[in-house]
Amino acid sequence: MSLKKVLLVLVLAVVVGLYVALDLGQYLSLEGLKASQATIDAWRVDNPGLAIAVYFAVYVAVTALSLPGAAIMTLAGGAIFGLWWGTLIVSFASSIGATLAFLVSRFLLRDWVAQRFGQRMSAIGRGVEKDGGFYLLTLRLIPQVPFWAVNLLMGVTPMRAWTFYWVSQLGMLAGTIVFVNAGTQLASVAGVKDVFSLELIGSFLLLSIFPLIAKKIVDVIRARKVYARWTKPQRFDRNLIVIGGGSAGLVTAYIAAAVKAKVTLIEKHKMGGDCLNTGCVPSKALIRSAKLLSHISRAKEFGCRSASADFSFAEVMERVQRVVRSVEPHDSVARYTELGVEVIEGTAQIVSPWEVEVTRHNGASECLSTRSIVIAAGARPFVPPIPGIEDVGYLTSDTVWDLRELPKRLIVLGGGPIGCELTQAFARLGAASGSTVTQVEMAPRIMIREDPEVSEMVAARFRAEGIAVLLNHKAKEFRIENGEQILIAEHQGRDVRIPFDVVLVAVGRIANVQGYGLETLDIPATRTVDTNEFLQTNYPNIYAAGDVAGPYQFTHTAAHQAWYAAVNSLFDPFKKFKADYRVIPWATFVEPEVARVGLNEQEAAEQGVAYEVSRYDIDDLDRAIADGEAHGFIKVLTVPGKDRILGVTIVGEHAGDLIAEYVLAMKQGIGLNKILGTIHIYPTLAEANKFVAGVWKKAHAPAGLLAWVARFHAWRRGA
Repeated sequence: MSLKKVLLVLVLAVVVGLYVALDLGQYLSLEGLKASQATIDAWRVDNPGLAIAVYFAVYVAVTALSLPGAAIMTLAGGAIFGLWWGTLIVSFASSIGATLAFLVSRFLLRDWVAQRFGQRMSAIGRGVEKDGGFYLLTLRLIPQVPFWAVNLLMGVTPMRAWTFYWVSQLGMLAGTIVFVNAGTQLASVAGVKDVFSLELIGSFLLLSIFPLIAKKIVDVIRARKVYARWTKPQRFDRNLIVIGGGSAGLVTAYIAAAVKAKVTLIEKHKMGGDCLNTGCVPSKALIRSAKLLSHISRAKEFGCRSASADFSFAEVMERVQRVVRSVEPHDSVARYTELGVEVIEGTAQIVSPWEVEVTRHNGASECLSTRSIVIAAGARPFVPPIPGIEDVGYLTSDTVWDLRELPKRLIVLGGGPIGCELTQAFARLGAASGSTVTQVEMAPRIMIREDPEVSEMVAARFRAEGIAVLLNHKAKEFRIENGEQILIAEHQGRDVRIPFDVVLVAVGRIANVQGYGLETLDIPATRTVDTNEFLQTNYPNIYAAGDVAGPYQFTHTAAHQAWYAAVNSLFDPFKKFKADYRVIPWATFVEPEVARVGLNEQEAAEQGVAYEVSRYDIDDLDRAIADGEAHGFIKVLTVPGKDRILGVTIVGEHAGDLIAEYVLAMKQGIGLNKILGTIHIYPTLAEANKFVAGVWKKAHAPAGLLAWVARFHAWRRGA
């Protein structure tokens, strides 16, 4: 704690101590006020200006220090100064005092609260920044809510002091008038509770919902403004049009059809989107073939004298396409038509908030009207504007699947999940033929979002498999010199020349925010389409979900968002739900596999979240030893002293499967104690989840109780 904070705490402690020691509270009691009313009135008549100043200062001090007695002070304002002057003085004094208490709370408590409850406070902070004024006004309009508590709680949020002041002055005015008016009739008031009748309490409760109603009115006004230049159709052909047939679009359309809405899905390329055609499915098929080759190369580890594989890279890539074709029926036009979705293969153009112009692949076009639109246009690989990159014929995760000849020297730009998965797969496929893979990453480590020990474990495995992992190498330029392609990368202030035959660009993905009418409607879109917590754009009937909306670019989060987009677009304004991102898992399918949910250590440190770590090393697990995969770990972050899970990182075989137990636990509020008490089949990898819970339990064993139990057993032995 800083010296300024220590001094302020000491001053506050002295003032409060004097208040208690001198029993100053007796002067802020109803009985004391009644007994002194005549004396106070006489003094006020003789010293009107001084009376106002003293009363004002005392009121501000009592409120700023959150001392009991503000209600009595308000009654006194009516008794001493009358209704109008009392209301005026109390209104300003209470608001200034409340703001001082707000600032004291901010100075003393906000940093501590942020450190202890960083993740939750950041979410609360975003809500306060957006709608805090409305919620504060609601609380101020209910006198039964302790105003001192509101002052202190709001102090730890990012609300601006000026906003807090004027909203407080406005919100407390109704209650101030009631109390001051009661003070003018002080003789008939036996207690603070006598100020309120049931009717008055009911009136305040009704008044308290006014800010929420006002917010709805503001939303309606904003909507009317954004719709002002458009003519709304009298009727609609459809309930919903979905633009894009990837994960988000397919799930949205499926849900709409399931609840019997009339829904049209428009896809301009291939049903299934990136996941089926160029992402999850083909990459996992390639990884599986590469993993088989890696196991064959490890034959001696499994008791086999030798083993080899005669394979063709072209045939491996053909297998990848067979896998895609096997999955295709799940996302096909035929299947979704059978489910009740109208599927149109063509391009979509939003021409008004309720109309989409469709141009089919055969050239025919039509304009469709709809109550709501869901944009699920997905994303594409980002290609950085590096000089010379267009001259070398780069590949991306979209185009790499056309390869039928294994590159002799492959460069992979990027150390994120896509770059790492393809790096290892191609290295394993090329191990027998002498092909090499060089991974170039500008950051100090690969998989930068994971904890450093995770990055190092994966990088060490890559290097052991013959991959050149070049960190802190920034790609500057591509050149062709004497027929040879060369990447010039900057490393520690000097240029490094890296010759190659093929370069695969895997530095991330960018949302598709152009080409379907966002500009026509002035729908804000920068890196992604801007949406609110309900996935609505600035047009309340137009939504976005999946990669095009962010903040996560995973197939499973796209499907997760799709539920909210579908339900909200079909049932708003009767009911809608805020998208829930509290428990988002993901995995990188390298070896060792990496999976995570919630916070890791580096994120907890960045957000100031206090945590404990429980770790179990999988090299001690029976099944992992038997499988020849005794490597990796499970690391669980918990609230200090409690078994509530903040986040889990798993590195090892089938990490993406093992993480599911923790996803469920975090979603349903299950702690490590219950995981420890759950039977796990022996011998399985899933036992590791139980063992790490045991690590936590051992660290929190009740030492005192165990000492008494030891004495009890000694007594039973007669010792």
